Amino acid sequence: MTDKNLEQAIQAAGSAGELLRNSQIGPYAFPVVRAEFTNWRDEQRSWAETCALFDLSHHMTDLYVEGPDALKLFSDLTVNTFKSFPVNQAKQFVACNHDGHVISDGILFHLDDNKFNLTGRPPIHNWVQYNLATGRYDATAERDERTADNHGRRKTFRFQIQGPNAVKVMEKVTGRPAPDIRFFHMDVFTIDGRAIRALRHGMAGQPGWELFGPWEYGDEIKSAIINAGQEYGIRQVGARAYPSATLESGWIPSIVPAVYVGEALKGYRQWLSADSYEAKASLGGSFYSKDITDYYLTPYDLGLGPIIKFDHDFAGRSALEKMAGNQRRKKVTIVWNAEDVARIFRSLCQADDIFKYMDLPVCNYATVPFDKVLKDGKSIGIATSTGYTYNKRAMISLGVVDIEHSKPGTEVTLVWGEEGRGSSKPTVERHAQVEIRATIAPAPFSESARLEYRGR
Repeated sequence: MTDKNLEQAIQAAGSAGELLRNSQIGPYAFPVVRAEFTNWRDEQRSWAETCALFDLSHHMTDLYVEGPDALKLFSDLTVNTFKSFPVNQAKQFVACNHDGHVISDGILFHLDDNKFNLTGRPPIHNWVQYNLATGRYDATAERDERTADNHGRRKTFRFQIQGPNAVKVMEKVTGRPAPDIRFFHMDVFTIDGRAIRALRHGMAGQPGWELFGPWEYGDEIKSAIINAGQEYGIRQVGARAYPSATLESGWIPSIVPAVYVGEALKGYRQWLSADSYEAKASLGGSFYSKDITDYYLTPYDLGLGPIIKFDHDFAGRSALEKMAGNQRRKKVTIVWNAEDVARIFRSLCQADDIFKYMDLPVCNYATVPFDKVLKDGKSIGIATSTGYTYNKRAMISLGVVDIEHSKPGTEVTLVWGEEGRGSSKPTVERHAQVEIRATIAPAPFSESARLEYRGR
């Protein structure tokens, strides 16, 4: 019998871990956008040295929620405070289960009175829609799937201008001084005769704006930005380089949604289809556990503790209050030893077993990668989001480790490759595991991002 929902899929696989580890899909793809416009090294350099243009129009899901109870719906589900959330402001929206583990996150835009737009990966929208459908909220939702799952035209284009020359590009394309917008606030201004909304945003500590508007204006707005940015070294960033931007900024984009066990969430698993993100996401890497909750992360693990506010009731509040004074892990950057990186590539040219292939600039072969991090042979945490940054000339991973081993400069070991020479995922070849020497560094890895974000 064909599985109809996530709960049935888990039962058929034997466990959530087996379901995800043997999923046949690969990483979360960035569709439509060209792989490279120049080359990924040049494109990485642009957000640090000149100006980068990212096309975010295709890979994220959008959920538009409207109605008198729309704000209450979001407030009930997120760790963020809503004591002050006026129109033309945005928030990082972080939703947890009742045990305080993160289900997913996204960016919530307050577009108009009682009208909001939530954008991000599908798990955050699924959770909001489920609670809207099963709760008593006077609100409605319209979902706009990402391009890969949407056979029609999308509602909104979304571009990001980023880098040291972003201010100059914005001034030229708008014909006025750069918009004086506070971080994560919005304003409306004109490009090529069109009224376009802009979110003040930044990545890796550099100035930036996220521009969005009606889909039909997207091509002309993009052309206007590219033309304005030519003299300032603007580069369009392709699908290869774009996912690597999070390595420097320190945002962990791929987590295991904390929904796979527990009676409290059984109804939700039965509501989620067997074709949902949660049912099809693939789990990979050297960290292996039969208990799916060992893959769960808290907001504190992800460095999101500062945005948690206990001034309202929300799912997971009681559990997070207990964790607040007893944090055990910390988000870090894990810098790989250069000689060991070279050894992995050198294995491709020898007769013995190869080590797991490292694609560049992002070593992404599963939807959610989890690798073991060791200290003196003992497990101290996990690594995820591995890739290469040309701006730092380094192979790095974002990770979460025990606080006592999180000091910058601490030497650790990362295990690269899967147990048993690999799983049934078609994205991973047969290979041998290898231990990589590594060093703990701060997250964000970019000093400018670290100082800028801390200030905000």
